[in-house]
Amino acid sequence: MKISLPQLTVRAVVVGILGLLVITSSSMYVALRMGALPWPTVFVTIVSLAIIGRFKNSNLNEINLTHTIMSSGAMVAGGLAFTIPGIWMRNPEATVSVSYLLIITISGALLGTLFSIVARKKYVEGEQLPYPMGQAAYRTLISATQNRKEAVVLFSAMAFAILFTVLRDSFGMIPPALMLYAGGALVAPLFIWLSPMAAGIGAIIGPALSLFWLGGAVFAFLILEPLGIRAGLFADMSAAELFRQNLGIGLMVGTGLAIIVKFITQLIRNRGKKKEERSGDAAILFGGRMKWVSIGLMALVVLVLAASGTLPFFAALLLIVGIYVTTQIAALLTGQTGINPMEILGILVLLLVQLVTNVTIVQGFSVAAVTAIACGLAGDLMNDTKSGYLLKTDAKTQIIAEGIGGVIGAVVAVIALLVLKESFGGFGTDALPAPQAKAVSAMVGGLTHVPAFVIGAVIGLILYLLGLPSATLGLGVYLPFSISSIMGAGAILYMIAAGAFGKKRDIKGTTGLLASGFLGGEGITGVVIAIIAMLS
Repeated sequence: MKISLPQLTVRAVVVGILGLLVITSSSMYVALRMGALPWPTVFVTIVSLAIIGRFKNSNLNEINLTHTIMSSGAMVAGGLAFTIPGIWMRNPEATVSVSYLLIITISGALLGTLFSIVARKKYVEGEQLPYPMGQAAYRTLISATQNRKEAVVLFSAMAFAILFTVLRDSFGMIPPALMLYAGGALVAPLFIWLSPMAAGIGAIIGPALSLFWLGGAVFAFLILEPLGIRAGLFADMSAAELFRQNLGIGLMVGTGLAIIVKFITQLIRNRGKKKEERSGDAAILFGGRMKWVSIGLMALVVLVLAASGTLPFFAALLLIVGIYVTTQIAALLTGQTGINPMEILGILVLLLVQLVTNVTIVQGFSVAAVTAIACGLAGDLMNDTKSGYLLKTDAKTQIIAEGIGGVIGAVVAVIALLVLKESFGGFGTDALPAPQAKAVSAMVGGLTHVPAFVIGAVIGLILYLLGLPSATLGLGVYLPFSISSIMGAGAILYMIAAGAFGKKRDIKGTTGLLASGFLGGEGITGVVIAIIAMLS
C-alpha cells in the first residue's frame, strides 16, 4: 500500500520517546504500588494529539504512531514489575545485576514485537476483534478532529469518568466496590467493582463475549464453589477457591494448547504448497524474507539467554515456544475482553519449563518475566494496531515504532525498578506491595491443584477447537467476581438501551463513544494520579 502522507517522522519519534520516559516510569510505580496497570492508550493519544496536532502539516497517522511509541514501554514495565520483585521477596539480600535485568526486558520486548506480527494479522485484520482500548483511541482522535457532536458525547463521558475516579481514588468519597452479597458458609462475599472503565469495556466488547465471561464467574462463584462444598468435594471455602483458581488457569492453558495444535496443523498443511497457496499463522511468521528475520531473532534471544547464564539452552528453547503461545493468548484476550493477564501467562510458561527441565528459582523468575513482558507488549501493540487499522496507518511502520519504543522502554523500566527499590527500601511492603510478583513467587514452587488444572486444560482445549472463547471463560472463572460482574453490567446496560432505543438512535455508535470516554477518563486519571504520587 502506498502511503501518501508522512507517518513516522522525526518529531513523532522524539515526542514519542519523551512521553515514553514518563509513561514507563509512572507505569512501573502503578504496577508495584497498586498491583494493577490501567491501559495508557487513550491518555497518550490525547497527549500526542495535543503536541503533534499543533503542527500545520500533521496528520492522524503521524499522531497515531507517536502514541504507539509513547505507550509501548508501559506494559514492558508492568511485565517486569509483576514478576522480578518476587526474587527480593524470597531473599531480600539477593543480588540482581543490571545486565541480567536488561537481557530479560529486551528479550521480552523483541519477542513480543515479533510474535505480535502473527496476532495482528489474525485478530485485527482477520477476526476483527473489538480491542476496546484501540477503539477508544481511534474514536478519541476522530471525534476530537472531525466530528463536533461526537466530541461532545465522548469528552462529556470522559469528564464524568475523571471526576468519578478522582472522588473514588483520591478523596475516598466513592467506595471502590459495592457488596452484592455478604457471604456465608457456602458462598464467599460478592462485590461489584465501581469502575466506569470496566463497564465501558463490557459495553464495547458486546453481549456475547461479556456474558460468556460473566457466565464463567457465575458458574465458578455461585455454582461450583457452593455445590462443591455442599457435596463434600471441597473441605471449606479455601479449598474451593484453590480449585477455582487452578481451573481458570487450566482453561487458559487449554486455549494455548489448542493454538499449538492449530499452528502445527497449518505447518503440516502448508508443506509442499507453493508460496501463494500457503495460509495461516505459520505462513506469516516463516514466509518469504520474514522467515530469516524470525529465525534470526529467536536464535539471537536463545543464544544470549544461554550464553549469559540467564537460562539453560533447552529451557531457552522451550521459552520461545511458550512465549509464542502466550502472546497469542494475550492478543486474543486483549481483543475480546480488554484485559491482559500477563503475569498469569508468565506463570503458565514457568510451569511448562519446570515440567520438562530443571531450573533454579532465579531462572524460574527469568522465564516468567520474559513471558510477561512479551505478553504485555503484545497487548499494547494490538490495541495500537487496532486504532492503526481503523485509521489506515501503515502496519509495518507501526510495528517498527512499537519495537523501537519497546526496547527503549525496557531500559527505562529497569532503571525505574531499581530506583524505586532503593527509594522505598524494597518490595512486599505497604509502600510497594507488588502483589502480582508475590503470586509469581508462590507459583515458582509449582501448581497448587494439579487435577483442577488438568480438567481446565482439557475443557479449554476442546472449547477453543469448537470455536468458543475458552480463554474468556477462563478469565471469568479465575478473576474476582467484582471484575466480571461490572463487565457483565456494562453489556446488560447496552442490551437494555438497544432494546429501548435501538430503532430510534444509533445505539452502537453512541455506546461506543460513551464507553470510549469512560475508558479514556479513568485511564487518564489513573496515569496522572500515579505520576503525581511518583513525583511526590
